[in-house]
Amino acid sequence: MNKKLTVGTVLIHIFFILFSLSFLIPFILIISASFTQEDALVANGYALWPSEFSLESYQYVFSNPDRLINSYKVTIFYSVVATFLSMIVMMLMAYPLSRPNYRYRRGVTFFIFFTMLFSGGLIPSYILITKYLHLGNTVWVYILPYLANAFHIIVIRTFFQGLPDSLIESAKIDGAGELKILFSIIMPLSKPVIATISLLTLLARWNDWNTALIYIRDTSLYSLQYLLQEILRNVEFIEEMAQSSPVAGGLIDTSNIPSETIRFAMCIVAAGPMLIIFPFFQKYFAKGLTVGAVKG
Repeated sequence: MNKKLTVGTVLIHIFFILFSLSFLIPFILIISASFTQEDALVANGYALWPSEFSLESYQYVFSNPDRLINSYKVTIFYSVVATFLSMIVMMLMAYPLSRPNYRYRRGVTFFIFFTMLFSGGLIPSYILITKYLHLGNTVWVYILPYLANAFHIIVIRTFFQGLPDSLIESAKIDGAGELKILFSIIMPLSKPVIATISLLTLLARWNDWNTALIYIRDTSLYSLQYLLQEILRNVEFIEEMAQSSPVAGGLIDTSNIPSETIRFAMCIVAAGPMLIIFPFFQKYFAKGLTVGAVKG
């Protein structure tokens, strides 16, 4: 039997519809602006539908397709590998911390939590990664320094603590070892937290541009985000040269550069793959993040 709608229920639905639109409309505006003619966007402003449809911003972004495709390959490779290895490392760390019979779990937990408050800083990290680990200018600099995240380890540990101890005890009676218990029993029951942390790790790796800025000099190893930022810097540099120098202004034609719409095209190019992946994780996201964070 359907419940009768009350004024309060209707108001709550209206509120959440408007709240959802406040997130959806700006994204639609970005898509629309990326497909709008540069002059039309400047003259008419933003609209939910392009006033004059154009692909010039995407043509400029893809003007060097080989370089862009290569950056996609590099980003996909290190994002997927880093996410997979990170989950293995963090689960191997979180599992013993979730077991009450592990003698040093309080001390190790405090050590992990301490790293959330203090860090060595950029210069010591740079010296460690480049001089001692020799990871500079290699694809592994995107992966190895970021395998563990203290907050994620604590969330996974808390989720593991919520699982019934009877499952582990019965497995031990049957002769299962700790690794067997983790990979055969704990992991299948932890799909929500695994999916949630995997998505957060994947997003962090995919959106990383700072690592390439600091450690990468080989253009073939540029991440997608850093390459797009470099394209945008080149556009801004050409415009500044044309405006600041009368001589350069006469030699450089900036009329065919979509300086405004290219920003929105870059957003779509960078965020597109993640928007496709997110729905597959959505059903686990809320449950994994809340269940894994309610207990201390």
